[in-house]
Amino acid sequence: MTPAAHPYAFLALFLAIAIAFPLALLLVARAWALLFQRAKPSPLKNAVYECGLPPSGDSWIQFKAHYYLCAILFLIFDVEVVFLLPLATVFTGLPAAALLAILAFILLLAEGLVWAWSKGCLEWK
Repeated sequence: MTPAAHPYAFLALFLAIAIAFPLALLLVARAWALLFQRAKPSPLKNAVYECGLPPSGDSWIQFKAHYYLCAILFLIFDVEVVFLLPLATVFTGLPAAALLAILAFILLLAEGLVWAWSKGCLEWK
């Protein structure tokens, strides 16, 4: 049996090309950087850049995690609509198993909402 006659030979060839092509581009970029772009460090290049303004104050600022928690909760319950909208359009033609799956999905989301509410995640401080 010849290698070209093997049914999965094209997959092996495709995998080899998919690995070799990006690696070759990375090697060319690295060689270009080493040969033609010498490092020229200076205090101005190593300075912190803040929108063109000189840096002022401490770079460590404490952010309130409550904002991120609200954003994550919003995303969770917003993505719920993306999953439920197609199901709502064909609601009457769905079999009973699909309706049970939708019910389980909604109950899990309701459980998450009750958990977030009981932990005080929805209270703005």
